[in-house]
Parts: sequence; C-alpha cells; structure tokens
Amino acid sequence: MRAVRLGVQINRYQAVGDGATIASTFVDRAVWADQAGVATLFVMDHFFQLENNGAVDDPMLEAYSVLSFAAALTKQIQLGQMVLGVTYRHPGVLIKTASTLDVLSGGRTYLGIGAAWFEREHLGLGVEFPPLKTRFEQLEETLQIAKQMWSGDTSPYEGKHFQLAEPICQPQPISRPHPKILVGGSGEQKTLRMVAQYGDACNIILREPGMDYLRHKLDVLKAHCDTVGRVYSEIEITTMGGFRPLSRSGADGTMSPQEAIEMFGLLAAEGVDQALLGIALVDTPEARDVVANDIIPAIDGITPRGRSAESLQVE
Repeated sequence: MRAVRLGVQINRYQAVGDGATIASTFVDRAVWADQAGVATLFVMDHFFQLENNGAVDDPMLEAYSVLSFAAALTKQIQLGQMVLGVTYRHPGVLIKTASTLDVLSGGRTYLGIGAAWFEREHLGLGVEFPPLKTRFEQLEETLQIAKQMWSGDTSPYEGKHFQLAEPICQPQPISRPHPKILVGGSGEQKTLRMVAQYGDACNIILREPGMDYLRHKLDVLKAHCDTVGRVYSEIEITTMGGFRPLSRSGADGTMSPQEAIEMFGLLAAEGVDQALLGIALVDTPEARDVVANDIIPAIDGITPRGRSAESLQVE
C-alpha cells in the first residue's frame, strides 16, 4: 500500500546562521531533506518575495536554477515547483527546460504550473500580464503542449496564443510516462477541471480549520473527473497548510510530533497523498529531528483513503 508522504516547500532564501550565505543555507536545507527521507522539495516560482513571507525585495531565486542546483546536491528526493507561472516562460522553452531537469536528476521531477497572479513582479520586470481569462487559456494550451512534446509528437501545434511549428523534445524525460504534471490552485470551474483533464497531481491550500473545505474541493475534482472520464484515484492529492512550527514539546504555539502525526492521519483519511510543510516549520535542528525520527517513520504506516501503490504513478 502507498503511504502518505511529507514534502517541504522553500519560499525564503535569506542566509541562516553565522557566516552562512544564501547558497550554503540552501545546500544545508536540500541535503538535510534528501538524507532525512523527505519525499519532495518544492520551490516557489517568483522573482519578488510575497507579502506574507517578507519584504518585496527580500532575496528570491529563480526556480529552475535552484532546482538544477538541488538535483546535483541530492540523490532521491523529488523536485518541483509550487508553482510555475504560465506567463513567465514560452511553453516550448519551458517544456525543454523541464525535460532537461528531469534527465539530469534521473527522473525525479514534477512540473508544477498555474495561471500566475502576482502582477507587481510582472510589471516590475517587464513581463506581460494579460487578463485572467487569457492566462487560463494560456495555461490550458501549455498543458496541451507539454502532453504533446512528451509524447514525441512533433507535428505543429496551432493554438490561440501559442504556435509551435516543430515541437521536438529530445532527449525525452526519464520519468514515465513523463514528469508529474501538478496543476496549482483550487478554482472550481477552470483549475480543478484542468487537473482532471491534464494533471497527475493537484495542490489544495487548507484555508480554514477542519476538513470541510478540503472535502468540498476534492468532491468538485471528483465531479470533473467523472465529466472528462478520468479515474480520480490516478491523481495525486497534495496539500499545504494545517501545520505549525514543529518542536518536541509542542509548547509556545508549536506542534508536537504526535499532533503532526495526527494531522497526517486526518489528511490521509480524506485521501491526501502528500502534505507540504513550509521551510519555516522545519528549519531548526529540533524540528528536523522530529521530522526524520518521529514523523516520517510514523506516517510510513498511514495509507491515504482509497489509495494503493497501483493507483498512482510510483517513483
């Protein structure tokens, strides 16, 4: 049976520790996560820092450069973006970039992508920021282009927004049938429909206490799967949120190992395959020890409801 997994998202790049640099801090985090048995390492795709994480001019690194560095540092952890903005890269070049990372990492990647939203960094760096309707159309075309290029089909792609005369993608990714496509966001009419139609994974941000919000979003996804003829259990369900900074005692507003394990159990009961924790929750020696020696061994015995090793693409 397939156990629920713990992943980490890096969304801050300040140096941590005396004498540390941005690079040495990232090395420390990536190597720890890989050696501790963390399942995935995701990074944001932004060029300016977000308001809820710090000041707009705080350090922010480009996603594919970071992940390429991480691929060389690590051996087993999967690597992905939470999530790429469709507006930032031409889709043909994006899929070539994604394929390169997959090949050089030995097939350890996701392609996480969404419709983009952060207007300030678009304007700040001179990137076109079309209306939301257009961005969703571009997202769907990009998903179609990814599927085509990763199938080996080099016939011209003629879309409303993108035209590719000869979409050659060699070498093909090592991941089979291709890197997992994670469609970010939980919009009920468009985003979750694209998850059902094109995605291998989704990510739901837990925005309120309890499981009602998550349960509702997954019910919407199931309905879209029924509409497009997709097997719901094929889609990996990931979440962010619901956790506090980890400590051994759970004092001062932190989360004890047992509380965290219970949260994983609640998520698994709703069919969640993987929960992502922001780097701030696991960035102390004590929290790292809790992750490696308490949480990961315990959740290895928790199977998400309705899941099995056969129901998902197994790495």
